[in-house]
Amino acid sequence: MEVILKKNVDKLGYAHEIVSVKPGYGRNFLIPQGYAVLATASAKKAHAEVMKQKAHKETKLLSEAQELASKLETLTVTITTKAGENGKIFGSVNTVQLSEALKKAGYDLDRKSLKIKDEPIREIGTYEAEANLHKGVKPVFKFEVVSE
Repeated sequence: MEVILKKNVDKLGYAHEIVSVKPGYGRNFLIPQGYAVLATASAKKAHAEVMKQKAHKETKLLSEAQELASKLETLTVTITTKAGENGKIFGSVNTVQLSEALKKAGYDLDRKSLKIKDEPIREIGTYEAEANLHKGVKPVFKFEVVSE
């Protein structure tokens, strides 16, 4: 079964791609949740026309994503949290806290586009995260977890 993705779907594809999926996955999850539409012949023609128009916008978005990626790669974000005497923090650091720290630094990134390497983070230290900004643009940046 072929579907046209409306939104980015993790481990499947990016928005506006035509992908093949199992019929149950498409019918029972992707289409009802609004992630995709059925790729009929008329939908493919309309999709091709839309893609021609978006090609110009896509190059602009790609250049903006690469510019943001170069800034992020040099950035080190600090997250403050409560920690015990031995360096273990209470709870763990997740993408929500990382997203809030990036907003304070002036970068408005959605928490769903962030992936923390070596998750869960339960100790004070310096760690790495990856931001999925655009197709093929995934900068890795550092963040530091410090005690209050």
